[in-house]
Amino acid sequence: MGLIDFIKATVNVWLKGDRYYWAWIVFLGILIISGFSAYINQLNDGLVLTNMRDPISWGFYIGNFTFLVGVAAAAVLLVIPAYIYNWGPIKEVVLLGELLAISAIVMCFLFVTVDIGRPDRVMHIMPIVGTLNFPMSLLAWDILVLNLYFILNLVIAVYIIYMGFKGKHYNKKILIPLVLLSIPSAVSIHTVTAFLYNGIAARPFWNASILAPRFLASAFCSGPAVLLILFQILRKTEGLKIKDAALHKVAELMAYAMSINLFLLGAEVFKEYYSNTEHLIFTKVLFSSVHGKTEVHYFMWPALACGIISFFLFLIPKTRQNVYTMNLGCILIFFGVYIEKGMGLVIPGLTPDTLGEIYQYAPSFTEYRVASGIFAIGFLVFTLLVKMAVPFTMRELGGENTGEQSHAAH
Repeated sequence: MGLIDFIKATVNVWLKGDRYYWAWIVFLGILIISGFSAYINQLNDGLVLTNMRDPISWGFYIGNFTFLVGVAAAAVLLVIPAYIYNWGPIKEVVLLGELLAISAIVMCFLFVTVDIGRPDRVMHIMPIVGTLNFPMSLLAWDILVLNLYFILNLVIAVYIIYMGFKGKHYNKKILIPLVLLSIPSAVSIHTVTAFLYNGIAARPFWNASILAPRFLASAFCSGPAVLLILFQILRKTEGLKIKDAALHKVAELMAYAMSINLFLLGAEVFKEYYSNTEHLIFTKVLFSSVHGKTEVHYFMWPALACGIISFFLFLIPKTRQNVYTMNLGCILIFFGVYIEKGMGLVIPGLTPDTLGEIYQYAPSFTEYRVASGIFAIGFLVFTLLVKMAVPFTMRELGGENTGEQSHAAH
């Protein structure tokens, strides 16, 4: 069984599914077509179709990019106990985390692409044909670490799936060095992204030394929240034997990460309000109205409440081990971090502008359509990767001897 057989088997797996699978694929296809159509209009008419203007040059697209970098980085939360400590329950599901990381980074690349008014000019920052400006440019660092992390996860995932297809166990001498390299890469993608904000001295809201630790702490909340929901869906739809112990351990780790995230956020808010300098206005944009022209606080207060409630839901063993309260906590964490790391980060950093003027920004219909198309592409990538991984690999990682069994099943 060679590479050609693997490709043929993968295509056959993708083409097989019940009506719910095909309904999901069609639904994603509709969103992708709608998003692509909106993007073509944006490409032809320019970023004027968005509500971004000179005062708000980063908006909905970059907010989603920042959030998804955290989702991608969260795979390391499963990698360490699975491969380094060889903990069985987590080892059964670690591949799903890597597949989610691949899908999230694909969406990151797409959000950056649509945010660029002239994506054809990206060649100017590419080596050889342009100037990457490495190592002086933080953007160059971000490009390198994102691509490195993407390639590492892709190689690890495809290698494990391919070996499962051949009925063999992966070679630890090949896999473990790649896994060890992926751990600092996961930390670096979110750290360097934080430095992109942190390094802009003219934006006091972002120019804080604790921004990178906050990014990492929130990443280890939001990413696992997505994973916990996906684990339960796949356990029902694909029949995977994912143990409750794995879900409960991930939920416990999320509680610790959420405590750090809330503490760092509180420390930053205390510093701004207690010192009461001219920089306080940027934090006021986040938590209250400034001259009646800002509306971010309408979302930030519910997001903060979601974060606090979810922290206690995951902190208490009884609630984090209850399927209903655990899922409620996942939804609350997702919403809270999505607002905090998205619009709650971007808009206050740019409002008011350097001249003290306030521009009210809200995403346009075009931005919503393009973003929904990108999320649909990400979900499609994840769906196809899982569809490929389950018969070839997942049951082997779950303790079953699949090699030949997985081929017999398909």
